[in-house]
Formats: sequence, structure tokens, C-alpha cells
Amino acid sequence: MKYFSTRGGDERLSFEEAVLRGLAPNGGLYIPAHLPALPENWQHDWAKLSFTDLALELYSLFIPDDEIPRDDLRDLIERSYATFRHEQVTPLHRVGDREFILELFHGPTFAFKDVALQFLGNLFEYFLKRRNAGKPEGQRERLTVVGATSGDTGSAAIYGLRSKQDISIFILHPKGRTSPIQEAQMTTVLDDNVFNLAVEGTFDDCQDIVKQLFNDTEFNSRYHLGAVNSINWARILAQTVYYFAAWFSVQSQVPYDVLEPQVQFAVPTGNFGDVLAGWYAKHLGLPMDKLVVATNANDILARFWKTGRYEKADSGEPEHYDDEDESAQAGHQSYPSLSEDEAFSRQQEAVAQAVQLSGASDGKQATPAARLGTPVSSAKGTAGTVAETLSPAMDILVSSNFERLLFYLALEGTTAGAVAADGEVDGGQAARVRMAAENVKLWMDKLKSEHRVKVPRTAVEAARRDMIADRASDDETTKTIQKYFAKKDAYGPYVADPHTAVGLSVANRIAKTNPPNVIQIVLATAHPAKFDSAVSDALASEPSFDFKRDVLPKEFEGLLEREKRVIDVKNDREQVKSVIREHVDKLFAAPSVAASGL
Repeated sequence: MKYFSTRGGDERLSFEEAVLRGLAPNGGLYIPAHLPALPENWQHDWAKLSFTDLALELYSLFIPDDEIPRDDLRDLIERSYATFRHEQVTPLHRVGDREFILELFHGPTFAFKDVALQFLGNLFEYFLKRRNAGKPEGQRERLTVVGATSGDTGSAAIYGLRSKQDISIFILHPKGRTSPIQEAQMTTVLDDNVFNLAVEGTFDDCQDIVKQLFNDTEFNSRYHLGAVNSINWARILAQTVYYFAAWFSVQSQVPYDVLEPQVQFAVPTGNFGDVLAGWYAKHLGLPMDKLVVATNANDILARFWKTGRYEKADSGEPEHYDDEDESAQAGHQSYPSLSEDEAFSRQQEAVAQAVQLSGASDGKQATPAARLGTPVSSAKGTAGTVAETLSPAMDILVSSNFERLLFYLALEGTTAGAVAADGEVDGGQAARVRMAAENVKLWMDKLKSEHRVKVPRTAVEAARRDMIADRASDDETTKTIQKYFAKKDAYGPYVADPHTAVGLSVANRIAKTNPPNVIQIVLATAHPAKFDSAVSDALASEPSFDFKRDVLPKEFEGLLEREKRVIDVKNDREQVKSVIREHVDKLFAAPSVAASGL
């Protein structure tokens, strides 16, 4: 298994290289060269597996045994999930006859990010120990982990990497835009290799700085930056496991009167990594209905599914596609209209075979197809602003992981006879991959320069076959928290955090038009104690509610009063570079080298 960038290029990386590098030099995200097939009898053979054993089977599909021997991989997985408080790691909680909540907050920092970041931290340590075996101090390879957080990634990454040998971690968070508990979880960790930077700006500002640092060739080469945000492929891989675990768990809990049940996952969504893991699970072969993308007022994703435009600010324009007109003007043939079954079949084929890069051109002069979706915009968009909501971990303007989905959508729309930028016609899968990557780069460049991009109708239709999307306001979020706490049936009361409430609110709306055989599973991404203000305010009129008794875990008691360490910085890449340079050089005072071979 090799990995390559969504924006193309000749790089073909091993799993280790993709994990340690994080972000491709051309700004793209690493994806696997193909989606492996599940074992023939997986539904039977995996049905009774524990979470850790299920993770071992899934990870092994993407991590060759010659990179991490199976026994070593098993040990990494077991150590990663030994820190979780629930024996099932991500248990299902029933809240209705056909409604479940998948609790992902039983890790050390009480958020779903722990599932991936406990594993990623152990991966980093494993790879560096292997590289540094027998090396004297001055020749050891180091890793400087740099990440941006809107709240939960930071603490989960810190807990996964604190005190790890040869690793330093720098987490950027938007000053004053995380909950007090979230901030305290990060800034009260005083290990020598942990550094928290409070940035005067938004999460998107933090994320932009991180991407700029990764694209700074000289700085990256000197300090070898490692990624913990969901741009790192290992995080997406780790998150696929709980979709399979939930699917197996719910099979024994389906009501007797539900015939041919279909599972529908609803996912509170900010940076798109969590729901993308569900998309990968679906295309690996996990049976499920359309995934539900649930956003708050920062609804760039919900608007994409509605209008076909990926734009930072809502232009208010109706849905319209002009890629066919443009392709005709360019002298290219536009795409044929496909039935839904034909289109889904083609998408499954494209994804399953997706990027089998070893295949050569078939050599046939196929009819030229349109270049997929050269970005079209009737007017330059605006940069937009991030709205502050009750669900701050989702207060994101641009979802970085969406680029991975865009690649597969672009791949589906690129036919076997692809027309390159120079007009050359090339057939075969390799040509399709090359053209899909070229179009992704065009789209992302357009988004950066004009703050918006339209993609072709074929791409939007493909996205709509796999996912549906909607948003929930703060008022709806509050009412949903109240609704589930007030449940008087056998499934209540339940205290949801505001992010989970966004997912529940959107899922409830969609459930009204679902067929009766659909079973909903809403992902609970954080423990309600992390958002005490939103939860307490929503339930202030409930006389039976006591936050400390009903919600607050013992691990949070006194957290806000503990000693903190944080570095205030401006929204300035050069200042952040200076801080990293100063502290890494001091931490590893002896001469050493950055992690090599990348």
C-alpha cells in the first residue's frame, strides 16, 4: 500500500512516511493508492471481535506487515485504547426505538479525538524509536508536532504525545474561542515537551499558520514538522473503526418489527474528518444509508450539498451549474447523464479501483472528456467570517478534510480518455488519477484566491448519493439538549453536549422523511462536561438537574484552578516560527537531526 497527494505529483509514500510527513509538499492531503477489499466473510468473522481486535483487522488492510509487524501493531492498538474508561471503547447508548448515540468520549480527554490521537501518538513514538535505535544523542531524529485546534484536538494530541522521547508538540488555539474546560485541559499540561500557543484570531487563522509552516521547505526541513490534525491520514484510518463497531453492535438491538434495517450515521461536522472516516467505511463495504453531515451556523458544508458551491460566505445564489457550458466553449465533450444506479456503480468502481497507480495507459485514443470542473465563479466571493456558536469545536470556515472527498468526486467524473492541460489525450486509470488531482488543485487554488468554487453537477450528484447535509442553529441546539434531558420514556433522560445536540437536531429533522427501516446512530463527539456553560444554561429551568452530580467527572474537579502555561502570540506566522525555533532548540540542546528519509 502506497500513499499520494490529492493534488498529484510523483510521490508514492509508505504508511510510515505519510504519517510522519502529514501534509504533502504541494499542499495536498495523503490518500491510499487504493481501497482494499474486506475479507469475504467479514460480517461473520468480525461480528464478535472486541474494539481492539476489530481495529487490528482494519488497520492491517492499510498498514503492510513489512512496515509494522502484526504483533507490534496489536501492541500499539492495545496500548492506545487501554487509556479508555469503557471496556467497549466507543459504546452505543439507546435513546429511542430506532435511535442510538455512539459515545466517543470515553478516552482520556473526553472527546472523540482520543480514538485517533492516542494511536497516532504511539505511532510517532514507535517510528522514531525504530529509527533511533542504537544512535548516539547527536544523531537522533526528532519530530516537531505542530497542530491547530478549535478545542478538542489540542488536548487529545497533548495527552497522546506528552513526555514522548524525541518529540515536541506545539498546539495553536484561538485565544478566547475555546471553552474554559477545553483550554484548561491543554494549558495545565506542564510536561517539558508541550507548548500551547494562544493566537489572536480564529481557528482558521491557526490552521492557516500551520499549513504555511508545513509548506515552508527550509523550516520544515530543519525541524521536521509532524501533523496531528485530521490532515494526517492515520487519524482518518483510526476513526473508521467505530463505524464498524457501531454497526455490529446495533445488529442485536434492532426492533423486531423493522425489516431489512438500514443504519444511518449522523455526524456533527466541522473539519470533515469524522464523517469522512464514515465515507471510507461505506466504500470499504460497510452497509449504511446516506451519511448525515450536521453543521452549526458555520455551514459551508451544508451549503455545498444544497447549492454545489464551496464558498466561505453565502452568496445567496440559486443552484446552477455552468461547467457543461464552459466545457463546450473549450471544445470538450461534456459528461453523459447517468441513472442513479449507473452513477453509483461507476462511483463504487472508481473508488474501489480508485488509484491503482501501477496500471499503465490502455493506449486507446478514447473520446476526449471535459476537464472536470475548471473552477467557475460568476463573481469573486468574499472571505467570510467565523460565527461563534454554542458548539465551538465546529466553528470552522473551511473544512480541510473536504479536499479528500473532492478528489474522489473528481475521479468519478474523469473518464478513461482524459484531456491534460496541454491537450494531450491519455487513456487508462493513471490518466484519470492525474486529471482528478489536477482538478482538485485548480479547485483549491480557486478557493484560496476567490474564496469560492463551483464543482460540476456530476461531482455534486456523487456527493449527494453518499451524504446529505443540514445545519442547526444555537436555538435548535439548546432545545435539543432540553428535549433529550426531558425524555420520560425508558430511554431518558440523556445529557448531550452542544456538538452532539447539533447532530441530534439535524438527525431528528431528517428522520421525519426516513423510511421506517432506517436506524439512526448519532455520533456523540464530546462529553457534556466540556461545555458546562452551554449545558447548564440550557437546563437551568430543570429543577432535577445538577451539573456537578449529573455531568461533572472527577477528572475535571479543580481543573480550572490548576497551574497553567501558555504563550500568547499574534496571528503571525513569523512569530510562531520564532517561538517554535526557540523552544525546540532549547529542549534538544544537543545537536541532532530532523527525522530523515522524507
